[in-house]
Amino acid sequence: MDYERSSGILLHPTSLPSPYGIGDIGPEARKWIDFLASTGSHLWQILPLGPTGYGDSPYQCFSAFAGNPLLISPDELIEDGLLLPNALNPNLPFPLERVDFSKVIPYKLTILKRSFQHFRKSSPHDLQVAFDEFRQKERHWLDDFTLFMAIKNAHHGVSWEHWPLPLKNREPKALQRFRKKHQEAIERHAYYQFVFHHQWQKLKQYANAKQVKIIGDVPIFIAHDSADVWAHPNLFHLDKNGQPTVVAGVPPDYFSPTGQRWGNPLYRWDVHAKQNYAWWIQRLSSLLELVDILRLDHFRGFAAYWEIPADEPTAVHGKWVNGPGNHFFDKLIASLGDIPILAEDLGMITPQVVAMRDQYKFPGMKILLFAFSGDANNPFLPHNYTRNYVAYTGTHDNDTVVGWFNRIQPEEREFVMQYLATDGKNITWDMIRAVWSSVAVIAIAPLQDVLGLDNSARMNYPSKASGNWTWRMHPQAITPTIQKKLAKMNRLYGRTNPT
Repeated sequence: MDYERSSGILLHPTSLPSPYGIGDIGPEARKWIDFLASTGSHLWQILPLGPTGYGDSPYQCFSAFAGNPLLISPDELIEDGLLLPNALNPNLPFPLERVDFSKVIPYKLTILKRSFQHFRKSSPHDLQVAFDEFRQKERHWLDDFTLFMAIKNAHHGVSWEHWPLPLKNREPKALQRFRKKHQEAIERHAYYQFVFHHQWQKLKQYANAKQVKIIGDVPIFIAHDSADVWAHPNLFHLDKNGQPTVVAGVPPDYFSPTGQRWGNPLYRWDVHAKQNYAWWIQRLSSLLELVDILRLDHFRGFAAYWEIPADEPTAVHGKWVNGPGNHFFDKLIASLGDIPILAEDLGMITPQVVAMRDQYKFPGMKILLFAFSGDANNPFLPHNYTRNYVAYTGTHDNDTVVGWFNRIQPEEREFVMQYLATDGKNITWDMIRAVWSSVAVIAIAPLQDVLGLDNSARMNYPSKASGNWTWRMHPQAITPTIQKKLAKMNRLYGRTNPT
């Protein structure tokens, strides 16, 4: 797919302002889209939208298909007649600039349960029809997911591997008994998904009407504690007890002497191939109803991935195993057409990965924060870019520009200042200018960099098990000066056309 020269901002919806402790997909999301449109920025990049589990990470979700109920807007529920205004208590002491998940989760779930009860008692006929149609249309994933969540709730949130054996092993009679006993809980989770998809579709339509496209994120691997693994164990390398036999990660490198052991179960690609990648096609097809462009995380894993024995505590003793490669993408394209894909091709990239990326003309990624640790031949320096790339100042996994600039060694800082012809006093906009002025077809910066924030606003430290994903923008963070600066960058460097 060919893209027009354009730009965008990386911001997850949880980071938006709201009086309810966490950003959502209501009025503030529309204001955010208005801001993007007013600056000539036509792309909004987000993180995965799924329901988060351990550590609140959007990369460890309970489903590859479902939406996160915490993103549902209470204001929209009231507007749609699905919640009474007196059901809210928006004056709770939530922090403005971070998400306190320990307080937000029970608060939002209480609101959603009230909305569900209101829906059951007094929903208009047309809304009930829409709900029934949604359940029928999405049943290929929704039935398993709602049952999974109801069982999980009934067993105090423990992972499915610790459920009673009949439920863990999906014995038909046990599932039938559970459905009969917990029908209301199953329907409640279906309602949450109905509302999420309804609100998100309205938001996407609003964005597209403003010529803003949404870039969604597709993690290559999924969480073991998910409805997908529980419902389709044959698609993953699991033992007879449902435990992974091998897990995902990346090998040791300069940054990590023991590598990274992510722990996600690995796919049985041979089984996927025999099924013509039906699960993957459904997954991407569903996501393309929510977003306009897909960013495939860990793209190199489709060429070859690092396989770690599950009993290994680190990623040291793993091996490279061939992924599905071109056969996978040929089947996807045959089924879904010319898919708008961006390839996250960072890390240990081989000629095979490059060839696969280029064959399908998927834009790769360049991160400016990585550019100054070598010499003029560093591939992340803008003068080495070619057109078919998405260039970033940094991503959600990196320092902010200010945080990075404050911690790098003096010789690297000197290289930065010489290359950018700057004294470093306005380093974030110097870096944004370098990315925006580059030949890369798409330029993106995290909002934290546009706002000039330090590492206290960093979204994620991959090595930290908890405390991530909490940053939120202050309600008054975006000023007219910032709006004018970003609009000027887009005009100066020809990035105002919709991609």
